[in-house]
Amino acid sequence: MAETTSPAKLEAPTETPQELIISGKESLENYIQKGSDAGTFDASLPPLEIPIIDFGLLTSPSSSAQELEKLRSALCSWGCFQAINHGVEPAFLNKVREATKQFFALPLAEKKKYYQEDGSFEGYGNDKMQTLLWSHLLYLTVHPEDKRQLKFWPENPEYFRETLDEISKKLEVINQILLKAFARSLNMEENCFLDMFGEQALMLARFNWYPPCPRPDLVLGVFPHSDGSGLTVLLPDKEVGGLQFLKDNQWYSVPVIPEAFVVNIGDQLEIISNGIFKSPVHRVVTNSERERISLAMFYCPNQEKEIGAANWLVNESRPRLYKTVKNYNRLYLEQHKLGKRPIEAALL
Repeated sequence: MAETTSPAKLEAPTETPQELIISGKESLENYIQKGSDAGTFDASLPPLEIPIIDFGLLTSPSSSAQELEKLRSALCSWGCFQAINHGVEPAFLNKVREATKQFFALPLAEKKKYYQEDGSFEGYGNDKMQTLLWSHLLYLTVHPEDKRQLKFWPENPEYFRETLDEISKKLEVINQILLKAFARSLNMEENCFLDMFGEQALMLARFNWYPPCPRPDLVLGVFPHSDGSGLTVLLPDKEVGGLQFLKDNQWYSVPVIPEAFVVNIGDQLEIISNGIFKSPVHRVVTNSERERISLAMFYCPNQEKEIGAANWLVNESRPRLYKTVKNYNRLYLEQHKLGKRPIEAALL
């Protein structure tokens, strides 16, 4: 998902990646991308010229039509945009970032209290594919609330749990606004996408930490992927960039707008929209001098509901493109283990 892949179970790390490299206990060779992802990674690529969507204009009767057209263009061409004037105060966004930094700065012994267990993707750890990724993560379920596994929710810093609960409630409102706007942009009844997600829609939080890396030209923080969510809302680092999207076989860097959310379509909404909205491939590059943090919130339809193309988006000129799928997250994990792009397994 935005800035994420689903984590595999690992042995608990004893040192961070950069500590292993500096101490000589780990070879950087294990982090260098192989195969189709190999190459030199350039953090200074052309900026991503995606629209900036203004929530104030999107929800205003006098200006919403123009902003909806802008939104539709972004979702159909790029599959992503930056959202401003979304109603979440800058001071609170800084509080979320500070909680993230403080958690990852804790001694390893403290963080290991929340380490991923066998059979669970939740908790503290890192992604591990055939090639190691230069990042650590904290993965948590935040909605439905009765699905929360609080044993993985950090108690240090002491305001972490309260802050995560508050940001999840704020983003629940933003997700509803977005899904209604997505439907209106296609001239559909505004609740149709929202109803397809259901009352038991799933929201996952992934806190990301990318330490300084000695060879950012060869090592990735997150490998190229599309998200398995319905949509993803990302709170990026306030100063350090690194997120890149792929379009027409060219990588583009996302410019840093400190108070903006980066929003992208996930595979499940591409399926529901019958391919009209695009679930973009993206990655995260590393930085040789500065650490980078971010928080990705993934919003998914109820996993017990079958999802498929909305009937009113299927016609003779645009036949149904995808199978009906139940629990897409399971399919997503299975296909990633095979090294395949998951949404291709859902094609008819």
